[in-house]
Amino acid sequence: MRYTGPRNKIARRESIDLGFKSPGSKSHARLLKKLNIPPGQHGTRGRRKISDHGRQLREKQKLRYLFMLTEKQLKKYFKEAVIKKGNTGLYLGKFLEKRLDNMLFRAGFAPTRASARQLITHRHIKVNNRVNSLPSYQVKKDDIITFSNDKMTKIPYIEKMLENKEIILPNWIERKAIICKIVSEPTNEEIGKQINLRLVIEHYSR
Repeated sequence: MRYTGPRNKIARRESIDLGFKSPGSKSHARLLKKLNIPPGQHGTRGRRKISDHGRQLREKQKLRYLFMLTEKQLKKYFKEAVIKKGNTGLYLGKFLEKRLDNMLFRAGFAPTRASARQLITHRHIKVNNRVNSLPSYQVKKDDIITFSNDKMTKIPYIEKMLENKEIILPNWIERKAIICKIVSEPTNEEIGKQINLRLVIEHYSR
């Protein structure tokens, strides 16, 4: 089941910003102030030293929460990655990065992956000029992604995102105004900055 509880609590437990809150919002500012303080009234008191299995589990959970996946979905991506020849972590990262909801987030169309998922399920996104309502859709090289209706760009939070000049696009996405193109295969570099994929692979390989 996909997690629907308090999100700042999860981010504080994992000690990283998991992208649950829109940057610049009051909720996001509160999270950043308390990010290194574990949830709960006792803080770090009485916490046991984490085991190797515990570290693997925590990294796996962070990856799940980061991409808003169920356990079943993440395990499916792992099984698809492990049968390919080469670096399993690289393929796992590629499968996750190529999700349509993640691509919209990376391209700066939405402030969070949750809002990107909502745009897709409400049929506001076109892939190659056809409406796509599947957040898990795997984008491919040369795919063209845009809004299904130009009126969507007038929604305040989307308009604000599109006007943001500070967004750094990954090198596999090219964006001009409200049109995005997938120009190459993604890597797991961005994920690797937040998640130790080696520990995730070890967890599922036990």
